[in-house]
Amino acid sequence: MSTVKPIVAEMFAEHVPYHRPLAEIERIAAGIGSSPTDNGIVEMIVCRPAMYERQVLEEGVLDTTHGLRGDSWETRLARTPDGRPDPLRQITVMNSRALASVAGHRDRWQLAGDQLIVDLDLSIDSLPAGTRLQIGKSVVEVTEPPHTGCAKFAGRFGADALAWASGGAGRQQRRRGMHVRVLESGIVRPGDAIRKLV
Repeated sequence: MSTVKPIVAEMFAEHVPYHRPLAEIERIAAGIGSSPTDNGIVEMIVCRPAMYERQVLEEGVLDTTHGLRGDSWETRLARTPDGRPDPLRQITVMNSRALASVAGHRDRWQLAGDQLIVDLDLSIDSLPAGTRLQIGKSVVEVTEPPHTGCAKFAGRFGADALAWASGGAGRQQRRRGMHVRVLESGIVRPGDAIRKLV
């Protein structure tokens, strides 16, 4: 089992008992199977009103200007050179099966920090940058910047989870997720369909 840096382990001590070793993550992922490649579903919507805060929503609005309304995207560190929030990192999306493999019970999914948890193949081959998706009543576009894991992800789910999600195969499959920007504002609810737009 990979180890988390001591300072991270101390900060996220309550999560350490939930960390899964790599072999267990791979076994669970294999058992869960693959997500659909063309039409998916929204599993969970998570708003981050402030650092370390999470709210699971029954309804959210994806907004062309503000991202997920009520979320703290506009105040986070990802910035353009002129200091504005980076529109290419407006919304983060993670695959529910990948998340279940590292996080376990659904009550822990919100800890990942992604606004949309979906059952859809997010791999680069399936959804290259520029792909447009209808999610509920909104339309989003997959953007180029990779969504990589961080110390907080490792603290909550373990170093093995981070390595599995962000390593070579994990990056190609986007196990850690991807970024999208909102092209058309609209309401999104858990259970809403996701479909590729031609």
